Amino acid sequence: MLWRWLKRFLPRSLFARALLILIVPLLVVQIVVSVVFVQRTFDRVTAQMTRSVAIPLRLVLGQIDRAGSATEAAAVAEGLGGDLGFTVALPGAAVPETRAFYDLSGRSVVRTLRETVPEVGAVDLAGDSRHVRLAAATRWGPAEVRFARARVSASNPHQPLVLVGFTGLVMMAVAVWFLRNQVRPVARLSEAMEAYGRGLVLPYRVRGASEVRAAGAAFLEMRARIERAREQRNALLSGLSHDLRTPLTRLRLGLSLAEDSPGSADMLRDVADMERMVNDFLALARGEALAESEPSDPGQLAARVVANAARMGRAVSLELAEGASAPVMLRTQPVERALDNLVQNALRHAARVMLRVEAGGGWLRFVVEDDGPGIPAERRAEALRPFTRLDPARNQDDGGGAGLGLAIALDVARAHGGTLRLGDSEALGGLRAELVLPR
Repeated sequence: MLWRWLKRFLPRSLFARALLILIVPLLVVQIVVSVVFVQRTFDRVTAQMTRSVAIPLRLVLGQIDRAGSATEAAAVAEGLGGDLGFTVALPGAAVPETRAFYDLSGRSVVRTLRETVPEVGAVDLAGDSRHVRLAAATRWGPAEVRFARARVSASNPHQPLVLVGFTGLVMMAVAVWFLRNQVRPVARLSEAMEAYGRGLVLPYRVRGASEVRAAGAAFLEMRARIERAREQRNALLSGLSHDLRTPLTRLRLGLSLAEDSPGSADMLRDVADMERMVNDFLALARGEALAESEPSDPGQLAARVVANAARMGRAVSLELAEGASAPVMLRTQPVERALDNLVQNALRHAARVMLRVEAGGGWLRFVVEDDGPGIPAERRAEALRPFTRLDPARNQDDGGGAGLGLAIALDVARAHGGTLRLGDSEALGGLRAELVLPR
């Protein structure tokens, strides 16, 4: 449970995660080293310097105790104390016990003074940061002793910590620069692969560590094989298209020149159906191989599809959401063909059809809704398969066709890195087909 909770706050990118793996141990090591250095090294240095002060302090307090009178004790305190670097007031004022919370070496000063000089009472380290003020018990009453703080503490205790921190920052910057150079080839490979999934061939050079180079080389080899297969398929499709269309054209011409009869009319309809099936099959097999992405206006593209339906005597309403006319990189002809298939499929089974174009931050959506019988939810996946005829919900035999309209639209969407979703229309009550493409 704890790990699942922590995963929500972990970064998603490879660079951020690698940086986290690098920085966290470095910071932990620096903190541990700094704490140990302060607690041990500074404590020892401070204790040693404090003992060196305690020796003359004991001498001054001893001479005060051996004085024959209070006046003589005050003279000893002033004379001998001044010679040894102490300011001694006898009798002295009350001294509070104070120390700043960040004064780590102050604890060692107080502890060592009380261990080596039993007469020491309260110690004031916060009243004057440059001096130590303490109270000491003498034969002639409490004495107030003041001496420089530099005698018991290192003059620049923060310098080692600053040096450690600065060195850590420099090494961290070097590591970030090196790590970025190692992650950049991975990001470029990901961009090239994602773009190729959308049908774009971006220039890519193999760089980075040996593992990244191996992955990049494998990607380039795979892309080259796919492109060679596409070229071979294009050549095959061109020849197949010509070989199939030529005899169909001859049949149509021969039947049109023959005497009008019920049989010849039926044969002409059969030839037209065959031509439509051949065109649908070639469109499915050709996919996006023969098209290149270009800046397109989705609104104008949808308007052309609606105009094509109008020329056939069918009305299709068009709605453009905000931002739907912003240029997008698309394979215009395949997308228009896919939309036309969706609209014609809806017109074949419905009286009212609506086409709506919506756009978001990273997506573009064409929505075709109708008031027809729709497709049951359990058969929608089947409807997207090639050569599938659904009966009786949307009988494709009524208007001819090979059952390829939805399959072609799905193929076009996947070639752009998108998808085709089927659902229920809330506005018209029939089928709702969403062609979703990335921007």
